[in-house]
Amino acid sequence: MTDMTNAAPVAATSPGLPEDQRRLIELDDAIAKIRTQIATADLARQRGQKPIDPDWFHRARTALRHLCRERAELLAQGTGRRRREKLKDALIGILRERHDPEIWQGILAEAQARSEREGL
Repeated sequence: MTDMTNAAPVAATSPGLPEDQRRLIELDDAIAKIRTQIATADLARQRGQKPIDPDWFHRARTALRHLCRERAELLAQGTGRRRREKLKDALIGILRERHDPEIWQGILAEAQARSEREGL
């Protein structure tokens, strides 16, 4: 059987992608590789060439389960971030509508100064 270490994901090389999106791509790649290995082993078993090693199969399914869980957790975190971003956008829109352009520019400058002070 194929060694599960050969199923290590290849890092996404797009420099502009955020880390969580890059990790999702890596997870999808690793999941696809393991599924392909399992399917290949099953096809060989069906052709009568050789049985599937139960220890290998258990390791492959366990690795697949862990990768799928990590992927689900990453997606759940992203959903929370998107909600927070939408809330921030709505808040900014309301504040911008309620203040004249000069006051808005002052608020914006203060926020930028704070973010620089806090290293954001």
